[in-house]
Amino acid sequence: MYVVKSPLSDPDLKTVAEALQGALVDLIDLSLVAKQVHWNVVGPRFRSVHLQLDEVVASARTHSDTVAERASALGVPPDGRAATVASGTGIGATPSGWIKDADGVRALVDALGAVITRMRQRVASTEAADQVTQDLLIGITADLEKHHWMFQAENA
Repeated sequence: MYVVKSPLSDPDLKTVAEALQGALVDLIDLSLVAKQVHWNVVGPRFRSVHLQLDEVVASARTHSDTVAERASALGVPPDGRAATVASGTGIGATPSGWIKDADGVRALVDALGAVITRMRQRVASTEAADQVTQDLLIGITADLEKHHWMFQAENA
């Protein structure tokens, strides 16, 4: 059932829908990973890492909402259910239990790197299909790259 009709052609809409859904899944999982590390980080840099993780959570949640609303605007129902996120994420497993600050930083560098790699692929795939969506994905990728840089600098 299509409630909202997209102005995009069916092939372009398919490309864009896949890109947006993949971005949604990765962003939701990124927020969960960052929050998991946030709750469990310990060590001498606890406070600074703890606070920095909340910045990633806030960004990922804001971006996931933007991505989901873009999908809805194009007539594609976004799927952010737990099972969908678990089966589609590009982020590796997150450590359980207490996480030393340096290990938590490494976990975020890895998670952000995985999401950025996939986001860049989505940016490329949407270039011809929908430049509005591509622009949105470019902006999100730039923000994630800023977080990636800052976490890398934590362990330099």
